[in-house]
Amino acid sequence: MKLSDFDFHLPEDRIALRPARPRDSARLLHVRPGGALEDRGVLDLPDLLQPGDLMVFNDTRVLPAALTASRPAREHGGGGPARIEINLHHREGDDVWRAFVRPAKRLRTGDRLDFEGGFSAGVTHKGAGGEVSLKFDRSGAALDAVIEAAGAPPLPPYIASKRAADAADRSDYQTLYAAPDKTGSVAAPTAGLHFTERLFAALDTRGVRRTHVTLHVGAGTFLPVKTEDVAEHRMHGEWFEVSEEAAAAINAAKTDGARIIAVGTTALRTLESAAGPDGAVQAGSRETDIFITPGYRFRVVDGLMTNFHLPKSTLFMLVSALAGLDVMQIAYAHAIAQGYRFFSYGDSSLIWRA
Repeated sequence: MKLSDFDFHLPEDRIALRPARPRDSARLLHVRPGGALEDRGVLDLPDLLQPGDLMVFNDTRVLPAALTASRPAREHGGGGPARIEINLHHREGDDVWRAFVRPAKRLRTGDRLDFEGGFSAGVTHKGAGGEVSLKFDRSGAALDAVIEAAGAPPLPPYIASKRAADAADRSDYQTLYAAPDKTGSVAAPTAGLHFTERLFAALDTRGVRRTHVTLHVGAGTFLPVKTEDVAEHRMHGEWFEVSEEAAAAINAAKTDGARIIAVGTTALRTLESAAGPDGAVQAGSRETDIFITPGYRFRVVDGLMTNFHLPKSTLFMLVSALAGLDVMQIAYAHAIAQGYRFFSYGDSSLIWRA
């Protein structure tokens, strides 16, 4: 497969800079098995599902991982004080994060960064492409608390390049069901942003069941694929956890013949990563770098609710693996022509496994 197989033209005005209000008023494109398309709304979701279906949600909570810091003037080697923009993207320890920084040329290994709130970090490693490792002066919950106070929502580049994060994003870029003790993502599981108490009540009335898994979303979600041969791309690892209760609920539903619908690509990747050769989901936690492209044999998921993704992205490859590349090319062309809103704050789709 070539990267160009997953390209399409997206007009700039299709990129959503704000979510629908209320959340559940977003549009939903129903991509039926075989590729038939229906223009619906998120509030129609209960009508599109069956009693006994099991929806699986990612209950991770987004850390306000966009930070600014000052780098003091160096005593030796030149370099006056500098203001540095930081986006945390992968936790490596209780007090260590990998991060992307701008301007990267103003930092070197051994520099100190001072943050609002009275905490600091040292640059322990500098890699290519503006990536650094930061060792903070506090760890664990204490570090989480100061980042929570000083940070801003880590909006994806296609939004952040057009406007700054503001107070509304603090709630807009967090799912209703994000668990306070599951903080660790640096990007939202955006399919879940459409859910409201009203929608959950309607799903309950319909007899649709739900359970939760956890995957801490990393910035690798937004990193472009740079190899024309798709097979040469390597995913960043992301930590996930499936509880005993969730594994039992998923396996029982499959035994009963019920459909498993992942809410978001992160929930789907968690389920497929946790599945054994027989398709049974195994409880536990670890990192996954699963890369799902056309030809992948799905072991757990029957359907996927997800937003519309970037051209040539790993996420567009994933939905193409689920429903078929030809089907998704037609579906995305329809969505663009009909004015659907794309990406994190955009509209949704419901897709079934081919």
